[in-house]
Amino acid sequence: MTSTSAPLDWGVRLLHLQSVGMAGLTAYLIVLDLTSSTANLGVAASLTVMAALAAVVIFLVARALGRRKVRARGPAVVIQLFLLATGGFLVQVGPLWLGVVLLVLAAVTAVLVLLPQSGRALGVD
Repeated sequence: MTSTSAPLDWGVRLLHLQSVGMAGLTAYLIVLDLTSSTANLGVAASLTVMAALAAVVIFLVARALGRRKVRARGPAVVIQLFLLATGGFLVQVGPLWLGVVLLVLAAVTAVLVLLPQSGRALGVD
């Protein structure tokens, strides 16, 4: 790990953290699906599948960036934009603390991935 790739490495670590968070959300949704007695089981299962797919996609993007694939940079930024939107929504409707955490996490990750040092580590000059 060289000093020029340190921001990118930290961005990759934060993306992995986001993937773990989505996996945790997926596990929580599975428990809710199995213990719920609502009539909208199809909608609940669809949401659970979408969360699982998001966890996998975030993991794959993080792995690609960790392997210095420049084409993963754009999807990593798009993921952060979705996370910023989610954080903004949570700031408005609650819980406030979670919204602030998501906003900070997304902003820091996006900045780390977009820094010039990260671009150089990816071979973009």
